[in-house]
Amino acid sequence: MTTILFDLDGTLIDSTEAILESFHHSYSTHKRDCPDEEKIKALIGYPLDVMYIELGIEVEMVQTFVTTYKEHYREISKEKTVLLECAREAIEEASRFARLGIVTTKTGLYSRELLEHFGVMDYFEVLIGREDVENPKPHSEPIDKAIALMGCDRSNCWMIGDTRLDVEAAINASIKCVAVTTGYDNREQLSTLLDVIEDDALKAVRLVADREQNNTF
Repeated sequence: MTTILFDLDGTLIDSTEAILESFHHSYSTHKRDCPDEEKIKALIGYPLDVMYIELGIEVEMVQTFVTTYKEHYREISKEKTVLLECAREAIEEASRFARLGIVTTKTGLYSRELLEHFGVMDYFEVLIGREDVENPKPHSEPIDKAIALMGCDRSNCWMIGDTRLDVEAAINASIKCVAVTTGYDNREQLSTLLDVIEDDALKAVRLVADREQNNTF
């Protein structure tokens, strides 16, 4: 049976407002000037600790910033996160022919709470978050762990995500991938790694269904 592993931010949900507000809050709390929002958005998809390091925070202060961010994010995330257009339909349609999982660099606890809030968590057999692995995407470990927990056939497994991190993780895990342009990497960036790119998760799900049915990959 087909398995589809979805990324979260930029693929199924839009939490950009919550992410940016939480970064501003962490910088303000620790009396630092917050970087330009475009610099922050360019790093969404990476783990928080990596983002803060790339934004210039000293290594010894990173966990302090991450903790401050997470405390604020959890307070506002449900209010300031939305399901992307067609995401619910994509999940429902995918569930009719595939087993589903989530592979994200977000904290798994918060991700689960968000998906429960939107009433779609029950569609997913597993949710692999940042705290569940030592090596986040683009390493294959998150996908490998999802596959192991689900006991599924790697040859019938697909990743749907919006960044090059998702694509690279799929390549490293030797599974098929469809990229979507609803998130943080654009078509030009994604096309450096693959040519299977769709406008949104629903179109990606339908492409997977068509290719699995016709055995065209």
